[in-house]
This record gives sequence, C-alpha cells and structure tokens, in this order.
Amino acid sequence: MGNVIQLKNEVNNSYHQLRLSVEEKLMMVEEKIKSKLISEVQLVEKMTNYHLNTGGKRLRALLTLSAAKLCGYSKGTRDVNLAACVELIHSATLMHDDVIDDGIVRRGKKTLNKKWGNHSSVLVGDYLLSRCFEMMVEDGNIEVLKLLSSTSSKIAQGEVLQLQHKGEVDMLEDTYLKIISSKTAELFAAATKVGAILSETIDKKKEALEFYGRNLGLTFQIADDTLDYNSETKLFGKKIGQDFFEGKITLPIILLFQKANLMEKKNLKKVFSKKVRNENDFSNILFLIKKYNIIKSCYQKACHYINLASNSLSVFDDCEEKIILGNLTSFSLSRDF
Repeated sequence: MGNVIQLKNEVNNSYHQLRLSVEEKLMMVEEKIKSKLISEVQLVEKMTNYHLNTGGKRLRALLTLSAAKLCGYSKGTRDVNLAACVELIHSATLMHDDVIDDGIVRRGKKTLNKKWGNHSSVLVGDYLLSRCFEMMVEDGNIEVLKLLSSTSSKIAQGEVLQLQHKGEVDMLEDTYLKIISSKTAELFAAATKVGAILSETIDKKKEALEFYGRNLGLTFQIADDTLDYNSETKLFGKKIGQDFFEGKITLPIILLFQKANLMEKKNLKKVFSKKVRNENDFSNILFLIKKYNIIKSCYQKACHYINLASNSLSVFDDCEEKIILGNLTSFSLSRDF
C-alpha cells in the first residue's frame, strides 16, 4: 500500500507542476472560456455554466500554454486565447460523446444530455465549436486555422469510425489505434503544436511537439481504457466498468479476444452483442482479463508511446518546461483523476 501511495503522489506531482508553471495564464484561460460562453439564450447559458462547474483537468489547455512557454513565447495573450479554443473543442466533443454513448455521469455529475436531452446537448456542443472557429479567425494565423479546423474534422471522423465498429470484439488493434488517434491524440497533438506555431519557432520543433502531443494522447487514452478493467485502481479512486456497460470495444477487450480460447471468444461475442450487460457479465470479463494478464499487456503497449513522447523532446535545450513535459508522460499512464 505504501508503494501505491508513493506512486500516486509522484504521478500527481507531474500534473500539478505543469499547472503551477503556467498558473497565471491558466486563470486567464478560465476567464476567456467564461466570456466566450456568454449567450442571450438562457438555456445555452445555463447548460454551459453547468458544464464549466463540472470541472476538468484542462490538460489540453495546459499543453498549449506549456508548449508556447517552451518555445519562448512571452509577449501577448495569443497562447491564452488558443488554449481556451483547444479546451472548448474538447468540451464540445465531450457533449457529443455523451449523446452518442448515452452517457449518464461525467466527473461525478449528470451529463448534459441526461439533464436537458440529446437535442439540446448536440446543439450546445455545436455552439461551442462555432465559438472556437470565431477565436481561430480572431487569432488571424492561417496555420492555426488550418490545424484546428482539420483536427475538428478528424475527431468527428474518429467518432464515426468507432460507431462503425461498435460491438466488434474481433476489432483489429490497428483499427482501435486509428479511432483513439482521431478521437484523442489529434487534439493533444494540435494543442502542443499550436503553442509552437504562435512562438514562430523552427519547423523541427513544431514537428517534435506535435509528435510529443500525439504520443502523449495515445498513452493517455490507452491508460484510460485500461483503467476501466483494472480493479486494482480502486486504490486510486476511479470507478471501473463504464466502458464495458456502454458496450465500447477498447484495447483490453481486443487483446483478450486475441488470447481467449474458442469458447471464451464465443462468450465474448455474446456478451457484447447484448443491449444490456450485467454485473455478472462484468465479473466474468474481469476473471478472463486477470487470467490472461491483459492489464500488463495494455500498459506495455502504452509504454511504447510514452518512450516516443519523451524522446521527441530531445530537440529542445534543457529547461524547466522540458522537464515538466517529460514528467507528464508518467501522469498520462498512471494518473488517479
């Protein structure tokens, strides 16, 4: 137990160091987000305020701020505006995700779609995206506009690809990686690259930060998907099983299907073809995951992307920001919130 607490503290410290390094700018990001979500339509205002009050790590915004700082950006508030923009894109995708997945709870509170219905949630998500595009235009940099608009398109395509393969326990690992690359890693990559773009740094550093963000995002999503089947993480305070009950096919299930015997494969297909899965189904899946040591296999794959992310920072001179971003790879793999 002592080792678990020690790991937990070490992992969380990397995230808190990141926040502290750009704390003043992050406060400005929060204010910018609030100002951009003001609406004359009462329901829009109510729903966006509710969403803001559910909190969040603001990790993508932090990555933009930190990347800009690493590349030497110091004058002006373009980093604040673009960090807010990146965060609003993320918020919009969460609203749309919850509608598609029929989500009930996010960050310990009812989802917008459960409180106000799917129609309102989709439209408010669209409202957030429209505000993002206004902010991109206001920034005036065509490279930023191309990057973030392209990223929004890829996220949407990732959602469609995931729907296309819903319930497929025999999904190819490559297909899964394409899904999470589009849905998660693209925005991480854009968040870090945007920081480099506004700093007007050399292409080599832009590409390095984009590569860092993409591999950090892949690590982050693989870890998140793995947590859903790791009962040991109850020590870290995360409820498990949400993806399973929603019928999502993620890396633990893909790897389990690869290793399972014929009878187990048949049962896996049967479980994920059901409209509703129960606790007994989940217990059986957890038994098989433990039997085949799937959690370890998932983390081994995530570690590959951690190494890629860390190595990409070698083009930068040693400094505090480089150390903080390097340490953040541990947070993406083993965070507890």
